[in-house]
Amino acid sequence: MSLPRLVLVPGLLNDAELWRDQLDGLRDVARPVVADITRGATLDEMAEAVLAVAGPRFALAGFSLGGIVALEVMRRAAERVSHLALLDTTMLPDDADRAAERARLVALAQTPGSFHGFGEKVLLGYLAPQNVVKPAIAGRIRSMTARLGPEVFVRQSRVARPDNRALLGTLDCPVLVLCGEHDSITPPAMMRSMAADIPRSRFVLLRGSGHMTPIETPERVTEELRALLARDVGAH
Repeated sequence: MSLPRLVLVPGLLNDAELWRDQLDGLRDVARPVVADITRGATLDEMAEAVLAVAGPRFALAGFSLGGIVALEVMRRAAERVSHLALLDTTMLPDDADRAAERARLVALAQTPGSFHGFGEKVLLGYLAPQNVVKPAIAGRIRSMTARLGPEVFVRQSRVARPDNRALLGTLDCPVLVLCGEHDSITPPAMMRSMAADIPRSRFVLLRGSGHMTPIETPERVTEELRALLARDVGAH
């Protein structure tokens, strides 16, 4: 019996490096592949990029913006998805404050010479306090943001974040909802609320992690994805 396809969807200004540890840690239970959502200018285009590498039946894991894309995939092709993982993401549209901050960052990124990826101040918001000072973690994140650059940041930041609350109750496959305890971008309370609205969800809070769970606590993320893939698709 062949191993199941697992499509991993990165977040804003992330690429396959985000999932490096999971790619290595899941190869004995799945055929993992990372979708490239850096070229899409809309959620439709990003969802199509996921489906293009997915195959007829697949498991799906989305992180942050990738989780929003994963929910769009579920809207379009839920019957093809066997298992779903939503990591450090949201089902809510931007509120006024978030929309204003996003617009400010887009304007800054479009100013020549002003884009430096994730600096110290931004990292403070994305990582657990104990991880900000770890060069290996901060370095991985900075290398991704520098590699992808301001054009990708602007394109992805301008993608509309829809209200997906009504969609959650329709999800009928085994679902993992996972969040870092120090996540200030998509806070645990909001993600608990997300999990509560999904019929077959399991909520996991990862101690010692901020928003960047696949990099901050890679072994735990891999462990939880393995547990998700082991869940019976037909068991309600």
